[in-house]
Amino acid sequence: MPLTPAELRSVVEHYPRRPTVAAVGSHSALDIADGAATEGLPTLVLAQRGREATYARYFRTIRGRAGERARGCVDEVWTYPAFADLAAPAEQERLRARGAVLVPNRAFSSYVPLEVIEERFRVPIFGSRAMLRIEERTERENYYTLLERAGVPSPRRLDGPEAIDRLAIVKLPHASRRLERGFFTVASPKEFREKSAQLIAQGTILASDLATARIEEYVLGPVFNFNFFFSPLVPRADGLELLGVDERRESDLDGLVRLPAEQQLALPEAARLPRYTVVGHGTLTVRESILEEVLALAERFVDASRERYPPGIVGPFCLQTCLDKDGRPTVFDVAVRIGGGTNVHLGVGHPYGNALWRSPMSTGRRIAVEIAHAAHAGRLAEVVT
Repeated sequence: MPLTPAELRSVVEHYPRRPTVAAVGSHSALDIADGAATEGLPTLVLAQRGREATYARYFRTIRGRAGERARGCVDEVWTYPAFADLAAPAEQERLRARGAVLVPNRAFSSYVPLEVIEERFRVPIFGSRAMLRIEERTERENYYTLLERAGVPSPRRLDGPEAIDRLAIVKLPHASRRLERGFFTVASPKEFREKSAQLIAQGTILASDLATARIEEYVLGPVFNFNFFFSPLVPRADGLELLGVDERRESDLDGLVRLPAEQQLALPEAARLPRYTVVGHGTLTVRESILEEVLALAERFVDASRERYPPGIVGPFCLQTCLDKDGRPTVFDVAVRIGGGTNVHLGVGHPYGNALWRSPMSTGRRIAVEIAHAAHAGRLAEVVT
């Protein structure tokens, strides 16, 4: 059984005033650790054995003679044969004994089974563990249903391959690297059959995944990942913050679109089908006349989440948005935890977060500010589930 609210309060009542900020060693762990270190909180990375060098060697904390952090941001690394092993009962007890608050990232919700997180992981999680499941597009209730409930524009879903009558994107996981994408674009049922057969033959997608793939209208326009934060510790009217915006770098899509059309056509047929594997991010700002509408959409999303999944959004979330030729936003993906692009802002802060907080405010640091404030005020139970 998951921690009940009463049990959660009982656990965090015994936590120190400076809780340990923990994260799975992938995705955005450096941003989380850097922000916690900036706020003077202990940091812990939970890494897979053989993949820990980034945290245990290159970004480990090195202290000066007086005990101050001289360099690095990762105080401690625990390693496991597989990420899912961190959820073993003995490891959960170890985390609670350390006063750990786990900040979920996509690696956590991908490598640790969701049913374990929801029902058997009895460690305080910063944010809403009940909402992590809505990121799975195959669930009956997912972020699309919540966007619809909130009245937030999202791409129109097409009812199967035969309904494809315009440029569309097919969303499904990669065949072997399940955390990655096997997305492809099509404009007709014939093209769907041809491309899917080719990608199956290449080992990029599985035929079994096509049955549950989402096919939706492709919205033309630049993509902006809006990184928000919601605090339940302040009056509702002051709770929403826009911290910053990032964009993805996708392989091998980015390399392909930089080629002239003639050279694209000269490539082998298999190389003309781009992959959408995210390998990095860049920072963006957006025209200020668009900001108010995007903020209004985020407010509606927060309200819908609080109604459907109490306590709703807590902490960071990301609305991945396409802006059409008239600047109108369409939200095509949602992260209900720290987004993958926030590392681009660690140390220097997000442009909008800096303007709001009058100090370099990355997502990782904003999380740490919230945890530290909640712990000091005896309100830690209000920001964890």
